[in-house]
Amino acid sequence: MSAIIDKLGYPLIICFSYLLIISLLSFFMMGLDKIRAKKVLHRIPEKLLFLLAFMGGAIGILIGMVTFHHKISKKKFVLGIPILYIMNKLVIWIVFYKYF
Repeated sequence: MSAIIDKLGYPLIICFSYLLIISLLSFFMMGLDKIRAKKVLHRIPEKLLFLLAFMGGAIGILIGMVTFHHKISKKKFVLGIPILYIMNKLVIWIVFYKYF
């Protein structure tokens, strides 16, 4: 493990850890919103889901949409989340190649 840390460096590991956590949180928020939708409970605001996607969790939202069949009929999610996913990947690519 220390060989990996030495090779990659702590900033890169922190970056990947952040992306993993935000993606998992986004995925679980989509599942929770789907459960709340079925039970007609207070829903998670769409603005929060888009904020999570913007902050790096777009892949979690996207996988959650497919897994839970949630928000797939809303155009702003079907178009917006993939665009945010591409933006997330571009930012990661720029940061990775500029600083690492």
